[in-house]
Amino acid sequence: MFSIIVAAGWPIWPLLACSVLALALVIERFTSLKTARVLPPKLLDEAINVSRNAVPGPDVVTKLEKNSALGEVLAAGFRALNANPRCSEEDVRAAMEASGRTVAHRLERWLPALATIASAAPLLGLLGTVIGMIEIFGSQSPAGGAVGSGNPAQLAHGISIALYNTAFGLIVAIPTLIFWRYFRTRVDEYLLNLELAGERFARHLNALRK
Repeated sequence: MFSIIVAAGWPIWPLLACSVLALALVIERFTSLKTARVLPPKLLDEAINVSRNAVPGPDVVTKLEKNSALGEVLAAGFRALNANPRCSEEDVRAAMEASGRTVAHRLERWLPALATIASAAPLLGLLGTVIGMIEIFGSQSPAGGAVGSGNPAQLAHGISIALYNTAFGLIVAIPTLIFWRYFRTRVDEYLLNLELAGERFARHLNALRK
């Protein structure tokens, strides 16, 4: 494998860097997008039960905020009421929406980088192939003007080495694209559920405020 990488020339090194970066981003996203860290199933019901009669104190709100992404959104509603018990429903919703935008930005972090790698890797592979073909045909130019003096076996070997760049570019791009689509769908589902949970919690806080 190392001999193939060396033979493929310098264009394959950016592809190797892209593959390492893509792997690191995939691992990071799998860790950050766990359900327990974004949308714990019972957290909304627990937050509603805790605040049946009154808004919890700052310690409980801080604990809720550190629990997960959903906890941050719910805590923003609590903080709005703690800061001003007479605040309007619009103020509570605005506070939760602002927190939701921050959470959404964090959930979408690094997804553009994965998409860029998935798009650029085939082009980098093609670039390596073109550069390799140029070098191969340049080295096969007839010596002394004698047509056909090039070595066919050497030419075939050179072409196969050049095509490794395209193959490696696709090997990097295809899994990266799959993971990007997977994370994109997962984030969209999280955002929808966060919005629905925030709407339900806002109605609860409005009733509590009255």
